[in-house]
Amino acid sequence: MEISALHSYPIKGCHRLDHDEARVDPWGLAGDRRWMVVDADGVGITQRETPRLTQLTARPRPGGLVLSAPGLPELDIDEPADGPKIAIRVFRNKPEYPARIAESDWISELLGREARLAWQADPGSRTISETGEPVSFADGYPVLLANTASLDAVNDWLLEDGEEAVPMHRFRPNVVVSGAPAWAEDDWIGKRLRIGEVTFRADKPCDRCRVTTIDQETGETGRQPLRILGRYRNINQKLLFAINLVPELAPGGTGILRTGDSLTVSP
Repeated sequence: MEISALHSYPIKGCHRLDHDEARVDPWGLAGDRRWMVVDADGVGITQRETPRLTQLTARPRPGGLVLSAPGLPELDIDEPADGPKIAIRVFRNKPEYPARIAESDWISELLGREARLAWQADPGSRTISETGEPVSFADGYPVLLANTASLDAVNDWLLEDGEEAVPMHRFRPNVVVSGAPAWAEDDWIGKRLRIGEVTFRADKPCDRCRVTTIDQETGETGRQPLRILGRYRNINQKLLFAINLVPELAPGGTGILRTGDSLTVSP
């Protein structure tokens, strides 16, 4: 088993970036979802209600990002280290966390609504609700791992139903692995995965939402693969695909993942 792809999403909900190598921090892949678009109330705006975010590409550079989207000029934006500090929520019904506010006009024009960019200046300020470990502005866990054979199984079900296959990008993973049987990851929960030079704890399977129905290239929304997951992967009323990982690093430590790195499972 080995890594076949690595992805990060500098702004929550934005278009993916593909990597041959990525640093692992305690709160996730380096730069992954350290930024988030928030509304006037400081609540995160995601693809769930605004699929237009699929058209936003954010490329990191030292101390900031370069933003691009169809129909708009590029925007070079600094991390707002001295920007206004406000309390924001990733989801409306979740706890507040501090963030620094940056640009607003460009992102508001892109989305066609009032919006601001928030930056997680202190990535240790937000924690996983169940365990208290640090996490970025990801939905709940630092790293999401998906298995190519499980995607093949989903696409077999779709094709049998006369539907089109979907790419792995619909599930927005950070780490994609190949060489494992379909759904092998179900048995990894509660175990430790050694991937390259980093050890991860496999905490829980990922319950999928309507983001999986959004074409990550066009922003168009359909019904699949959520409906097929509802038929075959409805486990305890959750539609499961991929698993959530937590890096196990020495205090202050980091690690490196590379495509081609091997994966081993231990108790």
